[in-house]
Amino acid sequence: MTQEKPVHIIGGGLAGSEAAWQLAHAGVASVIHEMRPVRGTDAHHTDSLAELVCSNSFRSDDETSNAVGVLHGEMRRGGSLIMQSADAHMLPAGGALAVDRHGFSGAVTAALEAHPLITISREEVTDLDQPDWDNVIVATGPLTSDALAALIQSKTGEDDLAFFDAIAPIIHAESIDETKAWRQSRYDKAGPGGTGADYMNCALSKDQYDALIDAMLAGEKSDFKEWEATTPYFDGCLPVEVMAERGRETLRFGPLKPVGLTNPHSDERPYAVVQLRQDNALGTLWNMVGFQTKLRHAEQTRVFRMIPGLENAQFARLGGLHRNTFLNSPRLLDQELRLTSAPHLRFAGQITGVEGYIESAACGLMAGRYAAAQQLGQTIAPPPPTTAHGALLSHITGGHLSVERRDGGAKSFQPMNINFGLLPPMEAPSRDAEGNRIKGKAKTLAKKQLMAKRALADFEAWVATAHEPLIAAQ
Repeated sequence: MTQEKPVHIIGGGLAGSEAAWQLAHAGVASVIHEMRPVRGTDAHHTDSLAELVCSNSFRSDDETSNAVGVLHGEMRRGGSLIMQSADAHMLPAGGALAVDRHGFSGAVTAALEAHPLITISREEVTDLDQPDWDNVIVATGPLTSDALAALIQSKTGEDDLAFFDAIAPIIHAESIDETKAWRQSRYDKAGPGGTGADYMNCALSKDQYDALIDAMLAGEKSDFKEWEATTPYFDGCLPVEVMAERGRETLRFGPLKPVGLTNPHSDERPYAVVQLRQDNALGTLWNMVGFQTKLRHAEQTRVFRMIPGLENAQFARLGGLHRNTFLNSPRLLDQELRLTSAPHLRFAGQITGVEGYIESAACGLMAGRYAAAQQLGQTIAPPPPTTAHGALLSHITGGHLSVERRDGGAKSFQPMNINFGLLPPMEAPSRDAEGNRIKGKAKTLAKKQLMAKRALADFEAWVATAHEPLIAAQ
């Protein structure tokens, strides 16, 4: 049985797309309201649903010992459209799951357009209290329009919370000098669809590294509006020059770390290494890993061509900066992602304070299932906190604690990627099967493997029990 009244989803990004798919799987109709191309944003370039506006990587795909990979595994077990489309359009990227961004978003768009229970309406929504809209998912993401953001603020009564997200440049492969650059994954690790030589690497000597740091620090940056000056960055996506400002060695121990790589063009060990990751299926475009930036476009071209191998780089897209808005979710949302002051509104994706592509999609999966249960007159339990989904839900709906800073001020709620620190800990065995003592990195790995195994098993059980009442109600 399907319901005559649809669920209304505001926003056709990763979270909104996944929510619609989960609703349809439960036999519930939905309308996706997407304002593009009627109204564009500073970061989107197409009108496709689930467009990837920053990196083309979903990060680690290792579900045995990596928290992001565990979230991938859980979503696959939950019938995720986002994961289905990502798997169909994956690119070689070592241990990561990278996708052809246009093929990926095209597949998501086609699947949603073809489903009889999903309607796509191209319009900007500026009213969340429309007649008969009693089940709404707001999944407008980090680029929520000013009008809708103001409306949400009026309903929450909270001060505006925002940070800046930065985009890395993309370079044409033919302009990379492979007499200086070389192809290799860190530690030669071959991930899904990979060969162990999935990144393009550019080595820097100490003098070259220091010169690059100096140029980034001195380069002309994008101007801030007065009201944007105090908006904090998200630490997981800092502009490269902001990282450099935190210390000259920060980049060398971060995205430019030289470990696990061997330069075939020189016997000298690199002091630092810039990596580029394949960005499309043809292999004609490469993304500068970790080089999100607020440098002005002319400065990016000048500064980044100082990197050996990129002296003649041709940029398919230069880096940029956009504002990212999110709720103070622990104070505003319940465990079903509903706004406590207006329970007909449910939020999903980055606007809730999860950070990252797959985390946003996972939030959409949960919101879609909750909305389906509501529409069918059912209730479902939240995913266990031992799962990656449950851990994210716990963080954004109450797991975050406001911590006082040393200066006496309050540390506000900030976005979070999935990590094992959000899951209940487990103790790894102190000895292996042969009786040898397990310690150090081996013990840490064993602990992560146990937590990953528990998460996947618990999520499978949740999917089975949480989905049964939805099917029974149809």
